[in-house]
Amino acid sequence: MKQDEFNELFRNRTKILALQIISLLSELKYNDALGTIRKQLIRSITSTAANFRAVCRARSERERFAKLCIVVEEADETIFWIEMITEAGFISKEEMADCYKEATEILKVMASNRKRLMTS
Repeated sequence: MKQDEFNELFRNRTKILALQIISLLSELKYNDALGTIRKQLIRSITSTAANFRAVCRARSERERFAKLCIVVEEADETIFWIEMITEAGFISKEEMADCYKEATEILKVMASNRKRLMTS
């Protein structure tokens, strides 16, 4: 797959995942604990998407690597908050299963991409 195709694919995948999570969490009734977790989860997944867009526009390899490190960190944090929101019982694991799977796949691909950049 060419770099442009890869970039377009993951720009879309990260944005779609962010929209899916926002949609799922918007339906939940508010309380303080849920509000905190919801805010953190939405922040981390939208940061993943926004920072991947920044990776695609990087002006240098060093900038690309730095932004990719942020993407990996935020994708991992997204998985943490998905685990928190399901284990706290605010939403079922079944309802979040597709989001969890997609976030895990994104993390794996981005971590692999970061590792490749480190060795080149």
